[in-house]
Amino acid sequence: MKKLSSKISFFLFFIFFANNIFASGSEGTENLLPNPFMVLPFAILLLMIATGPLFYHHFWERNYPKIALALGSVTVIYYLIFLNDTHSLVHTLAEYISFIALLASLFVASGGILIKVDKKSTPMLNVMILLFGAVISNIIGTTGASMLLIRPYIKVNRDRIKAYHIVFFIFAVSNIGGALDPIGDPPLFLGFLRGIGFFWFFEHIFVVWVPTLLALMTIFYIIDSRNKGEEKPGVEYTGKIEFRGGKNVIFLAIILLSVFIDPGIIKWVPSLTPLPFGIREIIMLSVVYFSYKYADKKILEANEFNFEPIREVAFLFVGIFATMIPALQLIEHESKIYGHELTPGIFYWATGSLSALLDNAPTFLNFLSAALGKYGMDVDVKQQVYDFSLTYPIYVQAISIAAVFFGAMTYIGNGPNFMVKSICERAGIKMPSFFGFLIKYSIPILLPIFFIIWLLVFYGKV
Repeated sequence: MKKLSSKISFFLFFIFFANNIFASGSEGTENLLPNPFMVLPFAILLLMIATGPLFYHHFWERNYPKIALALGSVTVIYYLIFLNDTHSLVHTLAEYISFIALLASLFVASGGILIKVDKKSTPMLNVMILLFGAVISNIIGTTGASMLLIRPYIKVNRDRIKAYHIVFFIFAVSNIGGALDPIGDPPLFLGFLRGIGFFWFFEHIFVVWVPTLLALMTIFYIIDSRNKGEEKPGVEYTGKIEFRGGKNVIFLAIILLSVFIDPGIIKWVPSLTPLPFGIREIIMLSVVYFSYKYADKKILEANEFNFEPIREVAFLFVGIFATMIPALQLIEHESKIYGHELTPGIFYWATGSLSALLDNAPTFLNFLSAALGKYGMDVDVKQQVYDFSLTYPIYVQAISIAAVFFGAMTYIGNGPNFMVKSICERAGIKMPSFFGFLIKYSIPILLPIFFIIWLLVFYGKV
């Protein structure tokens, strides 16, 4: 953890204090568009994430932190020197700190909770676990649900575990499950902060959420029914479900409550500007420390807990967050220019395809801004966002469903995806490569479902 802290801290320190050095000259230039060639560092990083573990595994394992930071630094230096724009950098820094604080706190707090399911692995039991995870992802977030259930899910299926078990876990628990409220997934939380009602998402997405999950579970059940596994003779099951680590549930509750400790939600909460974080992030990072310090060490050992998965996410996503700045700005610019021509169906496919490769939270916000602009409204005015969600719900529905659902298309579509992959690989499960995930699972399984959603819900709507 010391190497992780020192490298990333230096990178964040560099961005933050550059803001103070260049702030006086950045106000008039922060709206300049980047050169389209500056999308290359992002494309290179994605390509290396896809090919590294497959073609040059040892080199990638040793050097991915340096590669992510180096490519991120190219973008940072370009914005500092050529655009003199520190506003975009500090804004992205704040989003990254919020992102990693939430993921790290949920990862560590859930690591101190032990769930043992002493039941024989069956397709129906697995379906019940996945559906349970999908439901609670709306209560403790997709990250919290993923980290809480992935280890017991692996242990239940230890004698018949295959890659598809984990892939469907990522589909249902780490992504699609968390589409019903702002706690479930970061894009929806951003929408809530901007003025969309808390229960709006449940009212407008539930009707799509239920059949989507049922379709996924049906496909999973058929596949899992063909997997006979290698059962050990003489093994008896008590049928009991054991839960330990109750004090860490308190830490999870603290994390969830801290989500709402924001000046944009509660007026009396002080802002720590110009610091690129707030009281919410301080609470979450404190939970990381205290939940690990006071966790039951036997539970951590039983969970085979270590910091490597969150370390990998922290390094890769600091590079992703930095290098994607030009791509997001160019997308925002184009979407505003052509926003009047965009239908709900186009918003659905555009938001979805980009959410699979870019971070889905800013992608959601950019297309929400474009949809509001189509009707002369401003995404920064809460009342207008609230009115828009009631007057033109089809647009918000298309953008919300796409941002959350399409996050399941790749390992980098949503933060929990990579963490689940990392945990499983360290448990000895052979996971598909970046392209293998796409070609073997996402495209043939998810895309037909997403196409049917478009056909039934958004096709022909204006």
